[in-house]
Amino acid sequence: MHDEFLCHVTAYGTCGGRRIGVPLGTYRAPTLALALWWLRDRASWIAERLDPHPEAEHFPPSALVPVAATVPDVPTVLRTWCGDARQQELVAEQLAAGRLIRIATSDDTTEYELLAESIDAMRMQRTIPALVVPVA
Repeated sequence: MHDEFLCHVTAYGTCGGRRIGVPLGTYRAPTLALALWWLRDRASWIAERLDPHPEAEHFPPSALVPVAATVPDVPTVLRTWCGDARQQELVAEQLAAGRLIRIATSDDTTEYELLAESIDAMRMQRTIPALVVPVA
C-alpha cells in the first residue's frame, strides 16, 4: 500500500504557437482518501468556474454566452467523473498499486489535466539505474 500521493492540476493552452502549461494547484496528500478528495475538489472547482450556474448569482448582461454544440462540455465531463463511484474506485486501485493516474479533458482552447502518483512509487523509480546513452 502506498501512503503518500502527489497531486497536480494543470491547464494547457497554446500561446504564440507554443503549448503552455499553467499550474492550477499541487497537493501532497498524506492518504489515498485525501488524494481522491483533492482531485474531486479540484475537478469541481474547475467545473464551477467554467460553468458557474448563472441563475445562482448575479452576472453582468452578456457575461456568459453559449458555445457551439460541437464544443466538448468540460464542466459536465468533470462533474460526471466526480460523481461516478466506479471511476473513483478505479483511480483508487491504480494509485494504491503505485501507478500514475491522469484524468484529462479539453474544450476547443484548453486541456485540463489532473495527475496523481504515489510518492513511494516515484522514489522507487529513482532507484532503478538510469540508462546512460553514449554521446559520440
